[in-house]
Amino acid sequence: MSTYQTQEDQEASKPAWFYCLDHKAVEGEDGCRAEVRLGPYLTREEAARALETVEKRNEDWDTDPNWNEDQDG
Repeated sequence: MSTYQTQEDQEASKPAWFYCLDHKAVEGEDGCRAEVRLGPYLTREEAARALETVEKRNEDWDTDPNWNEDQDG
């Protein structure tokens, strides 16, 4: 038996977790439609922190002087 995996096999075996905005819950690939989900995330824990991640990224974006014309610099 061969242990060789193609890239497609490796991608298919990766866990994919999402955060559903409608249900405010973590779900797998067979969850709600893409329009109401954040992700994919590699772990269930990362998906559970999806809203925190979004908030942090938004804050970083809003305060980045390279992209924010409202700030001096």
